[in-house]
Amino acid sequence: MPDRLLVSDTEFSKDSTLTVSGFSKARLSRDPRFDGRFFVAVKTTGIFCRPICPARIPKEENVTYFQHATQAMAQGYRPCFRCRPDSAPRSAAWQGVGATINRALSLLSVIPIERVADIATRLGISERYLNKLVINAVGISPKQFQNMQRALFAKQLIQQTHLSMTDVAITAGYQSLRQLQRTIEQYCATSPTQLRKKEKVQQKAISLFLSYRPPYSWPYVRDFLATRAIEGMERVTEESYERYFSYKGSSGFFKATHDGARNGFTLLIEMPDLCSLHSTIENIKQVLDLHADPLLIEQSLVQSGLLPEQITPGLRLPSAWGVFESGCRAIVGQQVSVEAAISQVTLLVHQLGEKVFEAFSSNSFEFTSGECYRFPNPEDVADSNLDFLRMPQARKEAVRSFAQLFVGDRIPTHNDILAIKGVGPWTLDYLKMRGERNPDVYLGGDLIVRKMAKLYPVEPEKAAPWRSYLTLQLWQLSNQQSEA
Repeated sequence: MPDRLLVSDTEFSKDSTLTVSGFSKARLSRDPRFDGRFFVAVKTTGIFCRPICPARIPKEENVTYFQHATQAMAQGYRPCFRCRPDSAPRSAAWQGVGATINRALSLLSVIPIERVADIATRLGISERYLNKLVINAVGISPKQFQNMQRALFAKQLIQQTHLSMTDVAITAGYQSLRQLQRTIEQYCATSPTQLRKKEKVQQKAISLFLSYRPPYSWPYVRDFLATRAIEGMERVTEESYERYFSYKGSSGFFKATHDGARNGFTLLIEMPDLCSLHSTIENIKQVLDLHADPLLIEQSLVQSGLLPEQITPGLRLPSAWGVFESGCRAIVGQQVSVEAAISQVTLLVHQLGEKVFEAFSSNSFEFTSGECYRFPNPEDVADSNLDFLRMPQARKEAVRSFAQLFVGDRIPTHNDILAIKGVGPWTLDYLKMRGERNPDVYLGGDLIVRKMAKLYPVEPEKAAPWRSYLTLQLWQLSNQQSEA
């Protein structure tokens, strides 16, 4: 049993760690802010739960604490059917392991799974060293970690969707129904049909619940996305965000509806091809920044010099759908207002984006044009002269040059992007922040950030590794001044 776990509640210790007695306090409080940071295994029942589980609280001498759900499963505990540990917010990157292991666990969580040797090569380390890192971090081998992540995802699909068992098996990366059944029996001590409780209706739309750690400033995220929404591709309502998308060879539509009472989003997603369902769901989580720890971030903002009353509780970093889309938005938006930039990006999408002809049962889009789109691919942007855009020719050439870097699914380096004439550090930093979802980017060259940093003297380096949130907070303070 681990005796310490990284969290962000200073009630327990100054270095943001939680002792065993702290585990107990957090468990007894059922505070949703601890959801996903650790799991509680009950020795007498063989079940492990989230700290917010509504079941009767067991005695302290009967519980064991684990940092990861996979660690509990490796010790023979099966996931609780009431609180569903597979639905907990993912353990964050600041849990006491280095950048390499964080990246490794992220790659090992991808479904369909990749060969461990290939993941080691991508990380620039040997397979033997990767194995050592993962065992030291979570107590099980990389292959075991992959198998358990896949089992948890399959369990989530069985319990939260009406997909056929065949579709569940294929989507979770199993070769057969028998393989799925063996896995569920091994890790959940039950069968797939018993998990589903005889629900047999198959539906086209997949519905899942995505949790976050509160607080979560949905009004901030909603307004941020609404201001930058592209007509015909995205729509933001009072309680939801929806859009058409293409991702890793698959395409579809999703609608995420905020549920503040349950600390999460109800996700409706439709994809003709389910092979990339897991990675698409993970991308949606990152767009909405559901993995962030708001209390840890707020502490860093206070350390940088902001007063607690100047900080937006539950501030999140709404990201773009991908790096290419983010870069196009950033270049088109150079030296113009957000409104003017979105007008031009909308033209780009309507002229070069793929028109949507599928009929989605959950689709609630209503546009006067009656046409819907997905963001254009790099090939179409690179091959266009972009004459329809109302901007300087040099900026059009920068957009085309940027698109050429992504042709053929290439992944350009930051130096490749900076080498484009007309692309400077501000554009690259914006791409890092919203496209790459880098939490530690301080846009010091931004005019509004510079102005607000003078008005509210801050030391950006003290906000690390959450300087992107400092950037957003300074923007938000500027917006509040304008509204006052």
